[in-house]
Amino acid sequence: MALSFPVPVLLGLLSLILQHPITSSTVVGAIRLSLVRRPTSDLPIFREAPAFRNNEQCPDGIVHITMTLDANYLRGTMAAVLSMLQHSACPENLSFHFLSAHSSSELFSSIKTTFPYLKFTIYRYNTSRVRGMISRSIRQALDQPLNYARIHLADILPDEVKRVVYLDSDLVVVDDVEKLWNVDMEGKVVAAPEYCHANFTQYFTHSFWNDTSLSRTFDGRNPCYFNTGVMVVDVDQWRRGGYTQKVEDWMAIQKQKRIYHLGSLPPFLLVFAGKIKEVDHRWNQHGLGGDNFEGKCRNLHPGPISLLHWSGKGKPWLRLDSRKPCVVDHLWTPYDLYRSSRHFLEE
Repeated sequence: MALSFPVPVLLGLLSLILQHPITSSTVVGAIRLSLVRRPTSDLPIFREAPAFRNNEQCPDGIVHITMTLDANYLRGTMAAVLSMLQHSACPENLSFHFLSAHSSSELFSSIKTTFPYLKFTIYRYNTSRVRGMISRSIRQALDQPLNYARIHLADILPDEVKRVVYLDSDLVVVDDVEKLWNVDMEGKVVAAPEYCHANFTQYFTHSFWNDTSLSRTFDGRNPCYFNTGVMVVDVDQWRRGGYTQKVEDWMAIQKQKRIYHLGSLPPFLLVFAGKIKEVDHRWNQHGLGGDNFEGKCRNLHPGPISLLHWSGKGKPWLRLDSRKPCVVDHLWTPYDLYRSSRHFLEE
């Protein structure tokens, strides 16, 4: 049943987002409205973001954040990065690790010119690692090799990275991401919000559930759905436990006997469901992009919100550009650094 969407909730959330306005006291220099040089005809143009600095009470330390980097989702990535910087008490402690299917100097230039002060590294993801293991899912976007890069984080990131916050590109963070980073893992490999009210059986086929040699993997577990677009991962434990191979083993079974329909999520559930550290739901207000077929508008779930996630088919930048936005898409707009030629002329 759809939830009603009272106006006070939206106004309250907008107030939360704007509680740290971009002012000269929080940035070095003023925002320059000039546009960065466009690297290629395929990449969007972005306004340069301000430089966010640590306050005097910030401790030493690094918060490692990992995201994939795709030209088709670059506008979303830029908005996500800005949201984290703007709401972080210690933004200079954030270090971004981007995984890209292409060794692209244009992508590097786009990030560097948009965020001149950002600490980041781009890693080349070899898509051949999974290309022969991917089974067709219900939506083409879910079948892209880069969507499986999260499986190989432990192999790509340097050894000194022991823990990461993995985030999708279709979200914004409206709280200090360091709070998520500091979650007590309690010895677990993955931490994420769990949704035990969801119908867990729907993520797998009848063939899976009817084959006890497969379905018994959940014996002794209380498996619940979790969204792999927002996770804290103990990379050290992942390496020691050989979890990349465990996920790939299920992908190999899927190629022989179709046991699920939904991209890279089900093999994660097969390995980790019922074994993760639960995080407060405020850290993934997911499903704002609607379902995987039509991307219809959805309302916010009740309760406090630290992260807004447009998982599903509908993406806020596409719906805004088509002039058919959902109400929740306007919560994404304050972080959009994109400037079209029309905006350039207006400025």
